[in-house]
Parts: sequence; C-alpha cells; structure tokens
Amino acid sequence: MFQCSSNCKEKIRVFKIVTEMFMPHISVLELEQDVFFQLLPQAVKHFHSLLFEVSSQASQLSSQTTELRNTLRNILQDMAEWLEALTACVRCVCSIEGSVTFENIQSLPSSVLQVLLAAFTHCKDSDSVYSGRLHLVSDLLQALFKEAVSLEKQLMELLDRTTLSASASASEITGMVSVIHTFLNICSVFSKMDHALHANTWKFIIKQTLKHNTLVKSQLRHDDIVSSLCDDILLSFQSCLHLAEHMKLTGTQESTDQRLFQKTVKLCRFFANSLVHYTKEFMQFLAGSCVCLHQLYLQIQSLFPPSPSARSISEVHKNEISNAFLVVLDSLLLQLLNFRPFMELVLSEFQDLPPEHHFPHCLLLINIVNKLPSLPEELQILWCSSSKSSERVSIFKAVIQSFARCSPEIALPVVLQDELESGQNRLDLTFYQYVCTHLCAYIVLLPPGCFAELEHTLLNAVLRHRMLESLLAIDVWCFLARYGTAELCAHHVKIIAFLVKSSPSNAYQLAHLTVLLRRLLFLMDDDNQVGFIKLFPPTQAENFALWKHVSLSSLRSALGSQVATDLFTAALSQCRNLLKGKCTLDDIKQLISEQPSLVEMICLFLDLLAFVIKQVEPVILQQVLSLISSLCREDSASRIKLATLDFLLLLGRIIIPQEVQVAVLSKISGLFSMLLADKTWIIKQHALEAFTQFAEATSYEEIVPQSLNSEQTKNHVVCFLNKNILLTEDDNRRFQRLQDEKQVLETFFGKTTQKHKEGPVCLEPCAKRPRQATVIDEELGTHIEAAEKSLSSIQSLLQGSPVPHWLPERLSSIESLLTKLQKTAGTV
Repeated sequence: MFQCSSNCKEKIRVFKIVTEMFMPHISVLELEQDVFFQLLPQAVKHFHSLLFEVSSQASQLSSQTTELRNTLRNILQDMAEWLEALTACVRCVCSIEGSVTFENIQSLPSSVLQVLLAAFTHCKDSDSVYSGRLHLVSDLLQALFKEAVSLEKQLMELLDRTTLSASASASEITGMVSVIHTFLNICSVFSKMDHALHANTWKFIIKQTLKHNTLVKSQLRHDDIVSSLCDDILLSFQSCLHLAEHMKLTGTQESTDQRLFQKTVKLCRFFANSLVHYTKEFMQFLAGSCVCLHQLYLQIQSLFPPSPSARSISEVHKNEISNAFLVVLDSLLLQLLNFRPFMELVLSEFQDLPPEHHFPHCLLLINIVNKLPSLPEELQILWCSSSKSSERVSIFKAVIQSFARCSPEIALPVVLQDELESGQNRLDLTFYQYVCTHLCAYIVLLPPGCFAELEHTLLNAVLRHRMLESLLAIDVWCFLARYGTAELCAHHVKIIAFLVKSSPSNAYQLAHLTVLLRRLLFLMDDDNQVGFIKLFPPTQAENFALWKHVSLSSLRSALGSQVATDLFTAALSQCRNLLKGKCTLDDIKQLISEQPSLVEMICLFLDLLAFVIKQVEPVILQQVLSLISSLCREDSASRIKLATLDFLLLLGRIIIPQEVQVAVLSKISGLFSMLLADKTWIIKQHALEAFTQFAEATSYEEIVPQSLNSEQTKNHVVCFLNKNILLTEDDNRRFQRLQDEKQVLETFFGKTTQKHKEGPVCLEPCAKRPRQATVIDEELGTHIEAAEKSLSSIQSLLQGSPVPHWLPERLSSIESLLTKLQKTAGTV
C-alpha cells in the first residue's frame, strides 16, 4: 500500500498509520524485517526526491512567481511532515519496555541519519539555494530545522538505550560505526548554526564511542574525529577572543556580551574535555592525529597572550580563559607525553613551522620540560635523548634551537608571568629569562643518566653559528657549573680551554668558547684555579693562544697579578729572542703574513697597551691618541671603533700629566663625540656604556660637556642614564620590522647550515700554505701598487706643466725595464 501510493500526502499518511497503529503490536524482534527494512528505504528515497525538487527550482523563486512559491512551500511542508512522521516512529520504538539491541533496529538509525543530514545541509545552504529570496520561505525552513532537531534528539535517546552485545556480528558493528560517523558529519554541518545542538551531538558521539569502545575502536575514523574536535575547539576559542577583544575596545561590559563570552568559554572547555576523554581512551590509534594536536596547541598559543600576534584582551578575560579552558589542554599535554609518536613529532630535528608558530612551539617545549619530572625515569631519559634513526633530538636541543628562532620575541621583549616558587607572587620575566629559568630548574631534577646528553647538547649549542643558541647554552652551562661540584666545573674549564687553544683564530666558534671560558673561570675555586695555571703555564709560548682570551680579573687577585707578570715577562722574552735571532727579517715577514690587517695589529696594540697604561710616558700617550684619531673615522671598521672605546674607558682611571693634558683631553672628547653619534647601533650602545663609565671615573669633568656637542647626543645620553627607551615606532611596526630582520637572518643561517653540511666545520687549525709564496705575492702586490700610484702622479703633474728635458730618456729606461719584466713573467 505504501509503495503503491503516488501522492506525497498519501505516503506520509500511510507511514504514520503503520508506525502509530501497527508498530506497537509488532514484536521488537520482528520490527527490523517486517517494518523498517520495508518502509524506511522508501521513506528516505521520497524525502531525497522532495529535496531535489526544491533545490532545482529554488533559484527561480521570486515574489512574482506565486505559483512556484506555493509549490515550494508545499514541498517544504511535506518535508517537515516527513520528519515529524519519522520522529513518531523513533518515539514508538523508545516506548518499548526493556533494552533494545542494535540488531533489531539496524535500518532505523541509518535511514533517519540520512534524512537528518540532508535536512540540516539544506538549512545551512539556504542562503545560496534560495538566491536572496529566503524571506519567502524562512518560516517553513525554521519549522523544518525544528523538526530535524526533534528527530535527532529522539534518535539519540533511542541509541542511548540500545545495546550492542559482545557477540555482535560484523554487520552490526559496521552499522554502529556508520552511525557514529554520520553523526560526525552532521556535527560539521551545523557547527555554526546552533551551539547547544552542536555540543549535545558531540556529547552523544563521545558517549557512544566510549560505550562501544571494545567493538568499534578498530573501525572508527579516529583521525577525523580528533580533527573535527580540534577544529571546533579552535573555532570556539576564536569566538571567545573576538568577544573579549570587542568588550575591551568598546570599554563596555554589557551583560549580554559577558554572558555570551562565558557561554563560549564553557563551550571551549566542553570540547577540550571531550578531546581529553577521547584521547585517553583511544591513544593507541592516534598516531596520525599527533600533527593535528600539535597544530591545535600552536594555533591557540599564537592567538593568546603573551604572543605578540595575540588579540588585545583584558586581564580578567585572559584569566577566565586560562582557568576554564587552557588548564584542560594542559591535562591533554600530560597524556600525550607518554605517547611515543607525539614525542617523535615534537622533537623532530626538522620542524617546518611557519614563523608565527616558532614562539608557541618554544612555549610548548618549555611546558613539556616543566612536566618531565612527573614522568617515570625511563620516559624522561627517552625525552632527553636523541635518535639518529628517527631524526629525533633531545628536549634540550629542541628547546635551544626553537628558542633561537624567536629573535623578535626576545628583542621586544615578550614578558611572561611566572611563579618561581610555590606560594610566591607571580613575577614578570622576559622570554629569555623564562626559558633559561625553566631549563635550569629541570637540570636540578635531571636523572643522572641524562647528564651526558645535556653536556653534549650544550657544547654543540655553544659551537653553533646562531648567537642566541650560544648565549642560552652559556647561561645554562654556568648554572650547571654552579650547581655541580667544583671538580665538575674544573673538568669543564679544562675541556673548553683545550678547545680555545686549538681553535683557528678566524673560527667564529672561538668567540663563543672564550665567553664561556671567562665566565666559568669566575666560578672556579682557588685550588682549581691554581691547577688551571699549572696545566697551562703562562710562561710557555704555546699557551699564549689561550691566555690572550682569559680575563685576568676572573682569577683571585694574587693569582691574577702573578699571571700578568708571567705573561709580560714571557712576551718580552719572545721579543728579545726575535730581535737577537739571525733570521729577524724572515720572522718579521712571518709575523706580517699572520697579521695581514693593519686594523688587527692596531687593536692588538691597544689591548696590550691597556696592561701598562699607567706606566706610559705622556708623549707616547699623546702620540697614541693622535694615531687613534687619524684611524678612527666615521667610515672606519667597527673593530677599530670598539677597540678605541675600550681604550678610552681606561683613560678615565688615570691621571694625565699637565704638559699634555690639553691635547689629550681634546682628542678624548673628539673621539667620544664622534662615536656617540655613530649610526651603527652596536657601536652607539658600546659608546654610551663606555662614556657613562668614563664620566663616573674621570676627574676631568670638563671633558663631559665637551663630548656632548649636539642636542641629539645629549638626549641619547640622558635617556641611557635614565634607562628610557627612545620610541620611534609602535609595537606593531617594531614587531613587523623584527620579523623582517628574522627572515634575513634565517636565510643567512640556512645558507651557513647548508655550507657546514657540505663541508663540516673543524676546530683543528687549517694546513698552512708555503710561507715564502705568500710573502712574495704580498711584496709584489705592494710594489706594483706603489708603481701604479707613482705613474699616476707623474701624469697629473704633466697636465698643464712644461716637460723637463731629461724625462723622455728616463721614461724610455722605464719602458725597457717593463718589457724585460713582462718577458720574465711570461716565462714563469
């Protein structure tokens, strides 16, 4: 009878008669075969035909097409009646006493879900389907949506009562999996339509997956479920931030906006809790979801303070989101720490992350570091060790490398609040301090088996070309030296000293190693400092390469004085031996070939002069300053300027003899005036520091105003003394500039890294070329250059002047000499 009915109304009437009059009297065991299997496929087919009819004609709808409007309204009304009839059918099954097995109603959920998915999709796409004429059918669409919601609630109630026995057949299990997946599809349809309905549907999905865990776990699309949850979490979180930002910008705290904000925060928390429950239950199947979970954390952190790209929200709203939502994500992270695929992903050596995710990734790693002490020791060792086969690095290396990619956040600097000790007030820490503090805190609790990896990582980081990696590693290393035993510190100093001694002078790693060596020497006790001096005697020439990098102030006063005396004595002895030797000329040529740059020689000269500045004669001091003034110009090398500033700083601590006082003080003020106005920021910063210390120490106060010969320089010095920042750009522009600078640095470091891969950097000294050839080349070049200059000068003199009678003969001689030289050079 149902199949023979051609009229839509008639079909619906017959379906209602069957469900209301006959179904209550049919055994639950016979419902599937006698009713559902026969009627429901036809009902679904007819509903889809109605939907197709509406969709195909809706674009032609207008206020003038009265007949079409009435037709479409009638069809929408029929669709709503179909949903009402299906709701009655499901309600009838729910009224059956006792439990209902999925086997007895298998066709019902799948058929109803097909209709629901089609109905919700039509409502969602109604704007585009009806081409701007939505107001002509909006009342019926609302009724359709309302009936669909009622039908879904009724179906969820039925499925909550439905059981799936442990001996269920493969088709039953597949059917239940299909039901869960269809509900997942429905979720994605109305995610932006109705928050309450969306949350209830997710609640049902999670409940069903947990209820039938043992049967369905191997067939569920776990990656799709996790991905959908992550998308909904992110969408809700963005809504929270948008509302919070709107309230801060408008300065209003309207009850409507605030209530909506609180509801959205609760929705975020609900989705996050759902994700926590799901991952806890199905962790073994989520290897493919690790990327999605990682991205979720990064995206949330990039949108939330203290990220520089975060929205501007009030402190109250920030705390509310943190306490209600982010704490749940924290518990999710704790679960994931036990999951090997997540660890492999997070610690992957090659993290191809966009620039905006570098800072969140570093925060994630520090969060992991904070949680590692709560893990079993074998898991901690796994996180702290590297693996070449899986390209996994240790957590220490991951943190240091990730930190170095956050140069804009370090430069701003980004400020984070942290509770250093339990119960204390939260303190404001710069991003650098935050990372360094948390790394050091974990070192205190580090399992003994991880120390070798830590030392290896720190040494490699110190030798890296990225300065930020080296600085962080040096700070952490110094903490390790202070926290560890005196013997450990002495052992580290010994290793670093041998590396410094054997490093080529032009290796960039040498600068990093010498900084570390100087700081570690300060931490050595007296006995170990004595042992260090005995191991590397300053009286031996082979140790000069080491001692020239050692700050004698790091040694105890008596030891420092003795080492200074030994070094000076040994240096004088070397000079005397050089002058007394039979091969003085060759030795000088060798010295010149090793120090080809005049700049390098002058800088070394100024460094040496610092040791004997108080014994220098007045005339020599005046001559030195005249030499510096002639060399230190605006376009001079930065090395000269920095060495000059270090030398000027020393002059503030001496008494200048009366006979040269005027000349010397004028030179000093002139040099300071030029260097304080330098356009290179590092020179300017060094100049401000040196001038400030010079002004505090010197007894010649008149030199201070003489050095400040412009208002701009005065303002910069005053701001430096008051620790005020001269702001010439807002935070957004500054951050954008830092991001642009970062891109330039990343390109440079990428090329450098590639170059090191092609040819590994070795700290062993390079093989020397034959010295004689180098000296000859340099001498020939010098003479040729001098000849070219002389000939050019002659040409200039001849312009507009009479030619001397003897000149043609001399030029002929020179021409003959040049011809002979050409022939000689051609035969070599």
